Amino acid sequence: MDDPLPLAQALIRCPSVTPADAGAQAVLAEALTRLGFTVTKLRFGEIENLFARIGDGAPHFCFAGHTDVVPAGDGAWNTEPFGAEVRDGVLYGRGACDMKGAIAAFVAAAAQHLSRGRPRGSISLLITGDEEGVALDGTVRVLDWMAAHGQVPDFCLVGEPTNPARLGDMIKIGRRGSLTARIAVHGTQGHAAYPQRTDNPIHRLVRALDAMLAAPLDAGTEWFEPSSLQVTSVDVGNPAANVVPATARALLNVRFNDRHTGASLGAWLRATLARYAERFDLDVAVSGESFVTKPGDAVERLRGAIEAASGVSPRLDTTGGTSDARFIVRHCPVAEFGLVGATMHQADERVPVAELRALAGIYRAVLEAFET
Repeated sequence: MDDPLPLAQALIRCPSVTPADAGAQAVLAEALTRLGFTVTKLRFGEIENLFARIGDGAPHFCFAGHTDVVPAGDGAWNTEPFGAEVRDGVLYGRGACDMKGAIAAFVAAAAQHLSRGRPRGSISLLITGDEEGVALDGTVRVLDWMAAHGQVPDFCLVGEPTNPARLGDMIKIGRRGSLTARIAVHGTQGHAAYPQRTDNPIHRLVRALDAMLAAPLDAGTEWFEPSSLQVTSVDVGNPAANVVPATARALLNVRFNDRHTGASLGAWLRATLARYAERFDLDVAVSGESFVTKPGDAVERLRGAIEAASGVSPRLDTTGGTSDARFIVRHCPVAEFGLVGATMHQADERVPVAELRALAGIYRAVLEAFET
């Protein structure tokens, strides 16, 4: 149990492509039960989740992760995607990096730590099967259950692959928010040779998009890089060169820092559109607000443990996409640290076995740091 490799292989061999579980949660539950954890299986909708805890005192340290993975994809794999083959000291398989490997490393770390006896405080795991999917019946629902049952931790570490190049490089202490906007500008269809009889929605949309892109949203903040607005699609669906269409559509994504909220950006987009279009539809979806766990005792304990175990002084960072940490921060302080993310979601996703074992050693040091 103190070696992460066998559990990582067993988890990878479960083809748990979201939202399917394929037995992954049962494999993990069995391993945790053997270690003395009390395991609660939590099914919401079609999603399998679990919460496991050992100890009932403080401090309560929680590890969060997900057993679901993205599809193997169309890329050419040199190994079976769900075969968990070890070749030349490297473990291959979908989820090896993101993030079945990290889950196995944490379980191994817990086994090593518990070999001395029960913890002074508590150790728990929040494991979902819905991180790579729509994230409706996973971490959010488990957190609600935890809050209702008095299981909210003092600190949570998410095992996402945070390191860009080597183990120990980076701790994520926050994430930017993410907003997706769908825009439809309506005009009046007509013959291109008689523009006076038309109202060209493309012209209105292009001017509105140009205004949105005319100046940076901000210059960044203490812990965040500048916010970014990216137009990801402009569509008309008009096959006729001599017809002005009735509607023009655009899709855009904003990754925003703590100078903004989803609501403030939505209001700005609506006001900008209104300057250039009399008739439009705007649909805004915010998958997560920006957040940051500012350095303090907990973050310094985490950073110190990682540096002591790896010999690398980790950088505190907030770059990248969203993660389930955006939900956890509503309940307790949260940070993220896991494997090197170079091959996540790629063909031949992989992790060196030595790195997997090294991560288990780091996680053990983290558990020890939070018990002192």
